Amino acid sequence: MRRILFNPVCWCVVLAFVAPVNVLKADGGNGPGGGGHKHVVSAKVSAKAAAFAEEAAALYEEFNLQEIGLAKKAFEYALKGYHYMLEHHLLGKANILSICDLSQSSRNKRMYVLDMEQKTVLVNTYVAHGRNSGMEYAQSFSNNPASHKTSLGFYVTQDTYYGTNGLSLKIRGMERGFNDRAGGRNIVVHGSEYVGPDFLQMNGVSGRSFGCPAVPANESQEIIDLIKEGSCLFIYHPTRKYISRSKILNS
Repeated sequence: MRRILFNPVCWCVVLAFVAPVNVLKADGGNGPGGGGHKHVVSAKVSAKAAAFAEEAAALYEEFNLQEIGLAKKAFEYALKGYHYMLEHHLLGKANILSICDLSQSSRNKRMYVLDMEQKTVLVNTYVAHGRNSGMEYAQSFSNNPASHKTSLGFYVTQDTYYGTNGLSLKIRGMERGFNDRAGGRNIVVHGSEYVGPDFLQMNGVSGRSFGCPAVPANESQEIIDLIKEGSCLFIYHPTRKYISRSKILNS
């Protein structure tokens, strides 16, 4: 496991009288036929988007995420969803953001656990995808029971238990139609011997799960302890269906 510490359509009300021409000019044309209000809204949206882009770019650089392989777009989407979940009071552990970047090969260390307060990368390690999602690369995703595929989107971590894979962490899917069946499918974070450098050396690619984001067995305790009890977990892939339909990403 690599441990890295860096400190480093709006409808306008149309009044039932004819407004003087000079008033229409003064308020930007908000009367009949005017578009001033739309321009104000558009300007606010643009300013908000620009501020977010600036924040994302600064954090991406501060965490040095390019150096350790996290796709910039994956981080931008993760940050947007993280803010959404904070604003809607969905997180019990607000300082931790975990990202599984499944745009990468399973040979890569494609899981990232970030401390958003200290601006440090706590963990960068391997993570499995579902056996029916693909071989070396994940390409197909599902929310259906028994699909044995990974479900994309945002999750909130819950409590732990001991099962057939030892210490395991329940996760709650927050996106209807994409991952909200995670509980019923028993999709959890757990450790496994088929994830990690030893298995890769013997087999060439990482092992695959039944849809769980499984991590190396010898790192699972530390990872689960870091992210359990209410933190944000984002499983990313640049699949158009998810990116365009996610209510969180398009809020």
